[in-house]
Formats: sequence, structure tokens, C-alpha cells
Amino acid sequence: MNIILTTLNSRYTHTSLALRYIYANMNSLQQDTKIMEFSINDAIQSIAEKLLLNNPKIIGIGTYIWNASHVSELIEIIKKISPQIVIILGGPEVSHQPFRVNFDDADYIIAGEGDVAFYELCKELQTTHPKEKFIKQSVPNLKELKLPYEFYTDNDIKNRYIYVEISRGCPFECEFCLSSMDEKVRIFNLDEVLNEFEKLWIRGARNFKFVDRTFNINISSANKILDFFLSKDETYFAHFEVIPDHFPDSIKEKIKKFTQGALQLEIGIQTLNIDVAKNISRNLKLEKIKQNLSFLENETDAHIHLDLIVGLPGESLESFGKNLDELVQLSSCEIQIGILKKLSGTFINRHDIEFGMVYSNTPPYDILKNNLLNFNDIQIMKRFARFWDLTYNSGNFKNSVKLIWQNSSVYENFYSFCIWAYSKTDSTYKISLTRLGELLFNYLVHIKKLDEKEVALSMLQDMMKLKGRAVPSYLKPYANEIKINSKQGSSGFNKRQNQTHI
Repeated sequence: MNIILTTLNSRYTHTSLALRYIYANMNSLQQDTKIMEFSINDAIQSIAEKLLLNNPKIIGIGTYIWNASHVSELIEIIKKISPQIVIILGGPEVSHQPFRVNFDDADYIIAGEGDVAFYELCKELQTTHPKEKFIKQSVPNLKELKLPYEFYTDNDIKNRYIYVEISRGCPFECEFCLSSMDEKVRIFNLDEVLNEFEKLWIRGARNFKFVDRTFNINISSANKILDFFLSKDETYFAHFEVIPDHFPDSIKEKIKKFTQGALQLEIGIQTLNIDVAKNISRNLKLEKIKQNLSFLENETDAHIHLDLIVGLPGESLESFGKNLDELVQLSSCEIQIGILKKLSGTFINRHDIEFGMVYSNTPPYDILKNNLLNFNDIQIMKRFARFWDLTYNSGNFKNSVKLIWQNSSVYENFYSFCIWAYSKTDSTYKISLTRLGELLFNYLVHIKKLDEKEVALSMLQDMMKLKGRAVPSYLKPYANEIKINSKQGSSGFNKRQNQTHI
């Protein structure tokens, strides 16, 4: 029996931890199984060709929000060419109904964690054809699972992110998130996991991204993992998703020890409006969150990534704007602005009638309007998020972009900049760094009426912090008048802005 495990990652540098778990637990069928990974940027027919050249009898496909439409197209092609091949789907996108992408051509769908279920189905297919297409799988015992980390290749370790985990599940009930469907947090055997991490380290792994939804929920486990990295003398990068109100002293003391560029913490804030948080069953401990953000900002070298969501039930643009203003005041870190999505299986749908929530049925299933935000509002905020990424989060204009708002509302002033910038570009993509910088310069000088030389100095310090970069043509007249000291040009920058982030 020739079995292929495959998926389409969102980019080449990503790897599929899920496929490796399944492969690790294929037992007697492992020698007949092969992992083949692709990305959503690959041509679907080329993917189909490469899969079919292996003459598989079974193809298992990991299905996610970013590749759902691609998977649907891939299944259609494979079934037209080789209808006898059994196609099994798994992953978050097919674990909950209703399906909003057509997966009718798939033979079987495993809902839930498929680490063991895929092997069991393949074994059954050796002798029979199960009648049930939709297989609801109970959660496996994590301490009995075979770990997947030896199946990262040398090429993965050298060129891609290594995804790891010490737990699964989430204790919280945020209604927009699939993790809220899990009953509790389950922990792997930490000694075994750490032993596997050490093997990865010896092989040269230095980029570790933890996929745990609440890394710091279990203090003992979190401390042991942090100690593992702190014991290493070489350069590395570790990414954790953490909850914002749970930083006991033992965790704080360890985070302080990480050097610049070694640690990234992703923190889901989503909203600072207590009433909105209650609407989505999110427990919001504002004072504790503010204290912890202040600690991370002022006492650590960690790169911080905060998340805010546009379109939550009951949240107006004014409320969102206050959230953004407050976060910028609390921290100079990266703030990711996302648009609310309605994922099958989540409880966010209970607000549809009361708040007039209308969503797209095309991935990523983002909100189109509600009773506080019309379609145009949502479109503008999508562009807002994109321009925010290009200017503020990118770090390319970390200081000069602040001239847009100076000592007044971040949200209101950046909103005005986005309206103006879009009127000049009619797009938020394929804008070169030079073009973007010129837009920002012209806005600050001609719309905000700021002093040209002061704007030029700020932008030159921002843009010339990388050695060897040519002075943009629109700044050349000022570069002759302003002597830029290379050390001075970088000294005023936020300690986190040049760090690598995912």
C-alpha cells in the first residue's frame, strides 16, 4: 500500500507538524508512507502531477483555512485523473461543519486530531471500505503518542521553521477561536519532549516555533522549556503564544535573561473593551494585562507581537480606535490588526442576529458588515491593517510613522493617512519600499504641514539604519544638508524593531 501524506503550507519556510505526527504513528504502515509538502504558491496541477507520479493508493491531505480552496481544486484534479485513489482529509478546516468549501470528492474526512486515526483508517482500508465518510475522532492520549521530531529533515532544520509543542488545548472560551472547542489543556511527557528538542538542537535546529495556544498556562512546564533555551550559548529564536495576564515572578525572571532577538511572545489582546470581551466570553483582566505589558516593554528584550481584532460583536470603530491608542501608549511593539472571521464550529455565530453579523462564505470567512460597521468600514479597516503592517509593524518607518499622530490619537490620524495613501495607490499591495517612503514623506510635509528637514532627518534615520542602503531620490536633497551618523541613526530605535519575526 503506497500512502502519501501531504498539505499546502502557507509559505515555503513553514513545515507541517501534523503530517509528521501522523507519520510517526503509522506503525506497520510507516515504510509504505511518504511525506510530500507544498505551498499555496505552487501550481495545483504541478502538485497533482508530483503526487500521482508516486502511484499512491491513499493520499491524506492536511486542510486549513489558508489552503481550503486549493485542496478542493487538487482533489477534483486527482479524482478526474485517478478516481481509484482514496483521498482522506483532516485538519481544522474539515473538523467542524458546515463546510463552506466543496470537499464532496474526498472519500473520507477525519474530524479532530488524526495522529492515530489516520493509521487506523488506512489499516481498515486494507480489507474493507468503511461506510461512514465523516469520522469523528476522540482526542488521543498525548503521553502515548510517538513524537514526530526526528522526521524533520536536515533541509527543514537548515531552511525552515521547526514547529514544536508541549501541550494541546485551551482552557478559555473565546467564541471566535477553534481552540475554545477543546475541553482542557493536555500536556505531553515533558522529559521525552525535551530529549527530542535536544536531538534537534544537536542537529542544528535554531528556529523553534511553539504552537501551544497558552504556553504559560502551566508554569512548571513553561519554566523547564525556558530553562532549556537559557542553557544554550549559541544564537537561537524561540516563539511562544502566551496569555497576557499570567506572568508569575518565576516566568518574569527567566524572560529577563533572554538576549535581544532570541525570544518572541505573541499575545492575543483582541479587545480592551470589557463589554465587548463579555460578548465573546473572553475574560479580560485589564490591570494585570497592563502591568505585564509594561514589564515586557521596559524590563525585557523580548520581541512582542500583540493582536487586535476588527469587527467583534458590539465593537464600534471608535472603540477599536481607543484599543489601538491605548496599546501604542503601553508598548512600542508590533500590533497585528486582524479582521474577525467566522470559523465553523465556533460559537461566534450566536451573535449573528442580534448584531447583524454578515460574513463571507469564501476563506478566510471574514466579516463583511454588522450593525456598527458597514461594508465600506470593513474595507477601509482592511486597508488600515495593511498600511499599518507596511509602515509600523515592518520597522522600516518605526520612528517617522509616529509623526503621523505625534501626541494625538493614533487611530484617527493613521485612519486619515490610509484614506489619503489609498487615494494615491488604489492598492495596498506591490508598493515598493521607496514608493511607500515617498508617500509617507509627502503626507507628512504637504498634508500634515510638518517641517521638511525634520521629516527628512527622521526618515533618513529610519531608512538608512541598514548599511549599504542607497538614499532614496526624494531624500537626496536633504541628505546633503543633514549629516547622518550611522551609529546615531540606529541608537534611537526601539530595541525590538530589527528582530526577525514570523
